[in-house]
Amino acid sequence: MMAPEAGGRLVWLRAAYWAGILTDAVVAVQMLFPRLLLSAYGVDLVPTPEFTFALRYGAPLMIGWTVLLLWANRQPVERKDVLLITAFPVVVGYVAIVIYAVVAGFATWGQMAPALAMQAVLLMLFTVGYWQAGKMG
Repeated sequence: MMAPEAGGRLVWLRAAYWAGILTDAVVAVQMLFPRLLLSAYGVDLVPTPEFTFALRYGAPLMIGWTVLLLWANRQPVERKDVLLITAFPVVVGYVAIVIYAVVAGFATWGQMAPALAMQAVLLMLFTVGYWQAGKMG
């Protein structure tokens, strides 16, 4: 039987994995259908063939990362390092891309605020989940 304290830690850990799994799955769909991505952020760009190609080129990686998080979730404590790798450099990299989009004039801070908020929540969940897993084993 698991101690109540360990059960609470496991909840954090599972929440971190599932937040990543669901986010990656949604973004993978948006990458496959670029108009969904643009409309989600309220960005007024026409998805050119080059833009569509670039997004779709990255979609298999997003799908692969979704599967990686599903795999890690099956043994969450033993595979906790996947959370750390997902936080740094993956999510931090997306933060940099969002900042670049604003600085380059492709989007406004207001348009990117939801993405930055989501990334902050993911970073918090992944970091706390990793830390909690370290206490479990």
